[in-house]
Amino acid sequence: MKYDVLVLGAGAVGAMIARNLSRYELKVAVLEKENDVGNVTSMANSAIVHSGYDPVPGTNKAKFNVLGNKMFDEIADDLDVHFSRCGSLTVALYDEQLKILDDLAKRSKENGVEVKILSKEELLAMEPNINPEAKGALFAPTAGIIDPFNLVVHAMENAVDNGVELYLNEEVVDIKKDNQDIKVITRSGKEYIAKIVINATGLASEKITNLVEETDWHITPRKGEYFVLDHYKRGLVNHTIFPLPSEKGKGILVTMTTSNNYLCGPSSESINELDDFSCDGPTLANVRASALEMVPSIPFNQAIRCFAGLRATCTRHDFVIEFAKTLPNFIILGGIESPGLVSSPAIGKYVVEEMVGKLVELKEKSNYNPRVKRYIRPKELSLEERNELIKNNPTYAHILCSCEQVSEGEMLDALSRSVPPRSVKAMKKRVRAGFGKCQGGFCQPHVVNLLAKHYHLSPLDIPYDSINSKIIIARLKEGK
Repeated sequence: MKYDVLVLGAGAVGAMIARNLSRYELKVAVLEKENDVGNVTSMANSAIVHSGYDPVPGTNKAKFNVLGNKMFDEIADDLDVHFSRCGSLTVALYDEQLKILDDLAKRSKENGVEVKILSKEELLAMEPNINPEAKGALFAPTAGIIDPFNLVVHAMENAVDNGVELYLNEEVVDIKKDNQDIKVITRSGKEYIAKIVINATGLASEKITNLVEETDWHITPRKGEYFVLDHYKRGLVNHTIFPLPSEKGKGILVTMTTSNNYLCGPSSESINELDDFSCDGPTLANVRASALEMVPSIPFNQAIRCFAGLRATCTRHDFVIEFAKTLPNFIILGGIESPGLVSSPAIGKYVVEEMVGKLVELKEKSNYNPRVKRYIRPKELSLEERNELIKNNPTYAHILCSCEQVSEGEMLDALSRSVPPRSVKAMKKRVRAGFGKCQGGFCQPHVVNLLAKHYHLSPLDIPYDSINSKIIIARLKEGK
């Protein structure tokens, strides 16, 4: 199989690169080692569209954060993804921290980001539940929240709709020069040949680059643990609430989500393993204490789960975006940690137009469509619209997930798309079945049966996540 461009990795950055490549008359494929797109770092993060006030001016982080933030209104509309510019507040809890707010405001100006320093009274008027001892805050109105799961899924769907080929469960094990091209070999034994290869493998970016040349940088996984609170009521916070940033990152935040849940986290611990997504009691206790210091009324009795995500922290302390020194048609993206999600559209545009465009001619397709087919979301319809929908398609009246009120029709729609869910977790990310208070306790059997029916498989063959993560291992009793 030969391609003009081969993208390794289908997280937020890989998906945005693929979508930008699909605009042009190029033969493009994406290889992803997981059983779904956006299934590692892009799935387990704070889902924040950062304003860009925090990165060091002049860095790739600052450049692409600010550019990416400006793109999100159009991106969210084109890709039919929930997005809200709710703004962020970086809170000074003590008098001695007010000087740091001034420093952050100066950095914001250098980065071209609109901010305002708020007095204690202004802060409390905007956030009545904030710690009453807080001294002030930095308000960044352009910050927002996004649905990170469907941002990646819909970006890749749009790329595939425009001609990109997606191959899941294809882990890269070797890369070789093949005359003027590059040969990529996967664990399945398949070989993919391309004029250009783009390494967007996130946590594995150092490992994959070392198949081509030795890096002068190193990736250390940084684990962040979170609490998820049920969407029990609105107004606990009205913005994303940050503490002052430190050398470990932006700190433990409190924010609402586009699904009206609340997140508290993340912690920030350097680890050695690339697949350690465990949570532990002492770390979560620290997350809880830090969150309560900012918002004392957080009802942690409404927590419905915890989770951990990993970020690819680089020794350069910046995004690595460059050509390989020994193989100039190999493009390297490394250390894309926070603010990677908000930066992904701008990185995707830059890599295609400024890097791929130097290696091959970019001829725009006449039939390129930047928009996905609109998704039907019954909960967002009026009663009259919903009744009409159900009249025409009764599957939208068949609720399979009671907690999140997700219908069979929404699941069937997801299965009809060009990047359909192939596991229980993949369905969960697309339509939120299993995200509610029971965490899939009641709806999971329905999802398993629906996937089995769609793919003409036994329920025993339906995985929770990876192809080997079987939910049902045997039948206790065969029905007549």
